Amino acid sequence: MKAYGPVPSRRLGFSTGINNIPPKTCSYSCIYCQLGITTNLQVDRRSFYEAAEVVQETERKVVQASRKGKKIDYLTFVPDGEPTLDISLGREISLLKPLGISVAVISNASLMWHADVREELQQADWVSLKVDAVSGNIWRRIDRPHKSLKLADILEGILEFSHSFQGKLVTETMLLQGLNGESGELQKIAGFLAELRPDIAYLSVPTRPPALRAAIPASEQVLNMAFHIFSKQSFRTELLISYEGNAFASTAKAEDDLLAITSVHPMREEAVVEFLKQAGGSWQDIKKLLSAGSLIELEYEGKKFYMRNLPGRRS
Repeated sequence: MKAYGPVPSRRLGFSTGINNIPPKTCSYSCIYCQLGITTNLQVDRRSFYEAAEVVQETERKVVQASRKGKKIDYLTFVPDGEPTLDISLGREISLLKPLGISVAVISNASLMWHADVREELQQADWVSLKVDAVSGNIWRRIDRPHKSLKLADILEGILEFSHSFQGKLVTETMLLQGLNGESGELQKIAGFLAELRPDIAYLSVPTRPPALRAAIPASEQVLNMAFHIFSKQSFRTELLISYEGNAFASTAKAEDDLLAITSVHPMREEAVVEFLKQAGGSWQDIKKLLSAGSLIELEYEGKKFYMRNLPGRRS
């Protein structure tokens, strides 16, 4: 499915997700990625799905949500990989505009050095760009980029985009213990963001099972230090560390919706229970999906999570 939800978002209210990239195709293989290890590491933009197909599935989800009285605040490109790898992204955003719903794109920013990517993202209403580090060695340890990528080019592209973008620009920095939580690196990131002047700079930690166990959430002490360092700059800073809640919506067949959501967004056990309740399903549906190997169960920070069995998670 190329569209899913609506799902609760800590930043965007209720969002209908758009999955324009097949699993797990990305320019990074971040150690904290909730979708697992990248199995197709690439930087060349190309067409993955027909733009019309992506738009039609999204329109269908919007209609289904409307019929069930479900609110949609944003149509959000947050797929099984990096959304800007899709060479049809600009066309898809353009074709979605007549729906009258704000369009968001959540990107790892790795292709912002491409002029065409920057131009296409100008059409979005809300763009999130990842800035986990500004020191090359730390960036490589956390984000594990494609070998052809250069951090200096990416940062320059982000700055250039910020100078012309008319929508809402936010950044996200994932804080990991022993990696980017040192005062020196945090000062450097804050200095870069001061040039960027985002509407909001989010500080986050992993809240779902990461790709590698080495991705340990930063301590409360590090989070507090980072918040104070960022807050001294000329941009608004917010912590993105709370649970988004259980208000996941089903608009079609429960099993299909569950697999579509967990392909991109692993769900906590209580969220799955609530989802099944409002969708008219039962835990027997989960057992069937687990038995078929379509769904897997993970444990993280004392909580059980369920996600679609993607290639990057099979190890």
